[in-house]
Amino acid sequence: MALMAAGCGTSGPGGRDAPVTPSTQVTPSTQATPITPVTPADPAASARPPGPAEPARPIPVTALPGWRADDLRGVERALARQCALRAPPAPWPRLCEEAAQLQGDRLKDWVQRRFVARPVTGADGAADGLITGYHEPTLTGSRTRRHDGQEPIYRRPSPEVLARRPTRAELEGDRPLAGSELAWIDDPVEAFFLHIQGSGRIRLPDGALLRVGFAADNGQPYTAIGATLRARGALPEAELNAGTIKAWLRAHPDQARAVMQTNARFIFFRELPAGAPDDGPPGSLNVPLTPGRSIAVDPRFVPRGALLWMATTHPRDGAPLQRLVLAQDTGAAITGAVRADLFWGDGPDAETYAGLMKQRGRLWLLVPSETGN
Repeated sequence: MALMAAGCGTSGPGGRDAPVTPSTQVTPSTQATPITPVTPADPAASARPPGPAEPARPIPVTALPGWRADDLRGVERALARQCALRAPPAPWPRLCEEAAQLQGDRLKDWVQRRFVARPVTGADGAADGLITGYHEPTLTGSRTRRHDGQEPIYRRPSPEVLARRPTRAELEGDRPLAGSELAWIDDPVEAFFLHIQGSGRIRLPDGALLRVGFAADNGQPYTAIGATLRARGALPEAELNAGTIKAWLRAHPDQARAVMQTNARFIFFRELPAGAPDDGPPGSLNVPLTPGRSIAVDPRFVPRGALLWMATTHPRDGAPLQRLVLAQDTGAAITGAVRADLFWGDGPDAETYAGLMKQRGRLWLLVPSETGN
């Protein structure tokens, strides 16, 4: 979410097009893994990765900042989903058997015995980077058009259409995809932000929920409309977030469509299985995302399915947010080594925190120890 203002965009096979900034919701209903700030309770809390002049040597997991305070709640479920894949990413095929019988303190003991932590650094040796957040929104709409104010979302078009790489303006102007609508969203602004998140839930008139997720994109680059508004002098940098962007769009209906079309990128959707209420949408690893434990990363630098330690601050109050996470998603705006997008879940709190999150943070990659057993 924070990327809308930052000028980035994300999109992956299971994720969204780009995190924005506050516009979010957080009903703890799907927040199966509450994200609470943790205050380091051990001397290792001050541990920092080596600076640019030093090699990134591995450190014991117990030396990670805040390690003792994380109860790993939700990690077991995220790991189980990943290990249930027909071909879990390496090195998990051999680790999944070990982890299958571990819970609570036993899981934590296993992680600190079986792994060491390597600081993740950028090409310039920088140890800190940008941590943002995303969520699964709940919108209102219908499967067929009910009034003129609704905005359609479309199924994946033919390969011929995708090959032409039509822009958002072209797709919205001439409506070349008429007849392939997957659903109609009551609020055009929320429909646009659904393209940013890449997945969501649509509350239908009969109360049923339709879950939709990323199916394809139009091949166009992502442009953050927060940057567009900033360049126009409509919103100052300090006030850019999803909430203020939405408010501006609604307050300027005569300009809103043109501003949204400065983001040429367009997402096509598919209907997702209903799943359990507390399951997140599938990430690029094709497993349901776990709130507070799944992150999107740049797979050029961080292996898919990797176990990582994330040390950042909570967007609510700046308190330490230090926890074990898994790389289960990707996104076009998530680029670089020290770069992560934390999945917050669904509901009002998730929307708020995902929208506000644009923190500095650090990552450690947990790799199997040669001496672990």
